[in-house]
Amino acid sequence: MKTIYCISGLGADERAFSRLQIHGYKLQYLPWLQPLKNETIEHYAKRMSEGITEENPILMGLSFGGMMSIEISKLIGVDKIIIISSIKSSAELPSWMRRSGKLRINKFFSMRSYRMLEPIQNRFLGVSTADEIAMVRNYRQKAHIVYTNWAVNEAINWRNKWQHPSIFHIHGDKDKLFPIKNVFPTHVVKGGGHFMIMNKADEVSIHINSILQ
Repeated sequence: MKTIYCISGLGADERAFSRLQIHGYKLQYLPWLQPLKNETIEHYAKRMSEGITEENPILMGLSFGGMMSIEISKLIGVDKIIIISSIKSSAELPSWMRRSGKLRINKFFSMRSYRMLEPIQNRFLGVSTADEIAMVRNYRQKAHIVYTNWAVNEAINWRNKWQHPSIFHIHGDKDKLFPIKNVFPTHVVKGGGHFMIMNKADEVSIHINSILQ
């Protein structure tokens, strides 16, 4: 059985992929690593790629994990990449993220999560049920601040233009973090928000299975 190597969103873990129903493939999660001091995204991707044991693997990345999947594919041979609720290049970054990166706003504030901001963050993520809210709250509590600060900085300053020849992009038309008007997905989930891998897992699974066929 062929393996799909999964990389979750910023600070998330393997639970993000738990509702997917993928036929004929084994999902293996690549955990986030603690970044080294002044580590580049390229060097970080090299360290993450060391967890891949199969040749010519399939990578599946969620949100920031999609960006990391692309970075890894620059270093090793990859059969195909499936990105979900993510972006393929810096041109697809929303303008407010690009401006934040240029102004280095993130350097003036810790990316630590504050309880009073959770409703705003949840709205951007598209989470609404009690289970979803509890899950993302747990993600925020578990994420190490050094990792979070590093990941946010790398995401908003990502300057990728390179594209893998076999990349598939599944995106929701209600995604508030990465609005669909800025991206060019190969597969669209109607009514899908940024957290659709959980609350629209059936539709996302259908698209993934069609890609794998």
